[in-house]
Amino acid sequence: MQAERDDEHPASAADAFRSRRFPSVTRDTARPEGSGRAVPGAVSTPARQWPMLSVLTATAAGLLATAMGHPRIGCLVIGVALIAASVLRRALPSVGMLAVRSRFTDMVTYGLLGVAITLLALAIEPKPVLNIPFLETAVRFTVR
Repeated sequence: MQAERDDEHPASAADAFRSRRFPSVTRDTARPEGSGRAVPGAVSTPARQWPMLSVLTATAAGLLATAMGHPRIGCLVIGVALIAASVLRRALPSVGMLAVRSRFTDMVTYGLLGVAITLLALAIEPKPVLNIPFLETAVRFTVR
C-alpha cells in the first residue's frame, strides 16, 4: 500500500531532503575505492586489470608447481605473489579488482598472508630451510 501511495504522489526534491526515510532508488553514490581502473577505459579489460591478473597468474603457477610435486617452490611462489599484491596495492593509485577493502586493510591482509605462506613454505619437511622451534611441539600436540 505504501509503495502505491509513493508512486501516486512523487515527492519533490525539497521533500526528499526533509524525509528521514531512505529513498527507494539511490543516486549519486560514491564509487568504491577499488572500482577505478589501472589503465584508461579505452584499453581492453584484461589490460585494465593487469595487477589482479598478474597476481592470479603467479598464484596459478604456484598451484601448478605444487600439483607437479614441488610443494616448497609452489608455496613460495604463492607467498611471493601475495606479497607482490601488497606492494602493488601500496604503490599504485588504482589497481582495479585487486582492491577489495580499504588500502590499508588490503596491504595488511595480503602482506600477512604472503609472509605466513612464505614462512610455512620454508619450514616444509624434508630438509626445512627455516627451523621454527615451537612448530614441532604444536604438531605433536595437535596430532596426538
